[in-house]
Amino acid sequence: MANPTLWRMALLGLAVSVTYGCGEHEPPAAQNDNVTRTLAADMQTVQQAPLSVRAELPGMVASEDQVQVTSRLMGYIREIKVEEGQVVKAGQLLFVIDPTDIQGQMSQARAGLAQAEAALTDAKIDHERFGTLYQEEAIPKLQWDKIRLQKRVAEQQVAAARAGLNQANSQMRYASVVAPINGVVTQKMANAGDLATPGRPVLVIEGLKKLQVRTQVSSSVFDQIKVGEKVTIVTDGDAAQAPAEGTIAQVVPVADPVSHTHLVKIDLPAGSGLSSGNFVRVGFAVGSRQGIRVPAAALAERAGITGVFVVDAQGFARYRMVRTGVADQGTVEIQSGLNAGEKIIVSNVGQLENGDRISGGTHD
Repeated sequence: MANPTLWRMALLGLAVSVTYGCGEHEPPAAQNDNVTRTLAADMQTVQQAPLSVRAELPGMVASEDQVQVTSRLMGYIREIKVEEGQVVKAGQLLFVIDPTDIQGQMSQARAGLAQAEAALTDAKIDHERFGTLYQEEAIPKLQWDKIRLQKRVAEQQVAAARAGLNQANSQMRYASVVAPINGVVTQKMANAGDLATPGRPVLVIEGLKKLQVRTQVSSSVFDQIKVGEKVTIVTDGDAAQAPAEGTIAQVVPVADPVSHTHLVKIDLPAGSGLSSGNFVRVGFAVGSRQGIRVPAAALAERAGITGVFVVDAQGFARYRMVRTGVADQGTVEIQSGLNAGEKIIVSNVGQLENGDRISGGTHD
């Protein structure tokens, strides 16, 4: 029988030789997981530059051609034929004033004219008869002058009565109020049954041709702006919308006595996408300051955070959160997160990940 000790030593040696043999053919573990990507991208050195200081103020879009429609008569509104937002044409019936009082005035005017015409007929008969008598010297001149005066008075009374009837007819036409321009009904300020009075608006109509933004500015802003300058206009509450460019058309030099602000009217370009009644924010250039702007293409979003890729001294991309400001002509203001002299990536940012090595040129 073989020695048990010798058997154990032989088995141990075989196990060791098998272990070393297998280890010589095993590939390096996790070798590919640590390879750094290299991507080509353009870089730009961050520099400070003069930035426009802007004052943002609320405004409202309105038509340049705006009409407040009122009644020329005092009376109760019988019916209103239009609603807010309705497009109307010039001459279209808008509302009707109860004509009962006017019809009474017309009846009185007709009766007055009939009486005046009857009196004139009698005066003409007397004028003809007494004229013959005067020629025959059958009546004194004083009496003849009186007959002529009565005829002239009768003629004047007919003219006055006819004018009264014409005025009553005109008043009757005013009972039906029509649209003075083509446009849209933007405000309805009364209802059927309300009492309409001269000077009190019932409807507001705005033309469709030209839109303006109207805003109130403080004296400090008023001193910095002038007619013809460009301003930025953004729909209030929609910061993602690209700003439209407007032109200051009118600046009212007299301040409002209550708010001490000045009215400014701004022409909108065709195709601005805005419509009457929109609330907007208007950006006025009121000075300049030093700041940083970067191309909009440099901005990226990772996990809901806006940032840029900064290239470190070793050439690696490092994602950094930034706070952005006003966007203008393809660039964006960086309010915090970047310093002058740092290099950022301005192309292929959608393909980058934190820690990628960057190859590419730098431009200012």
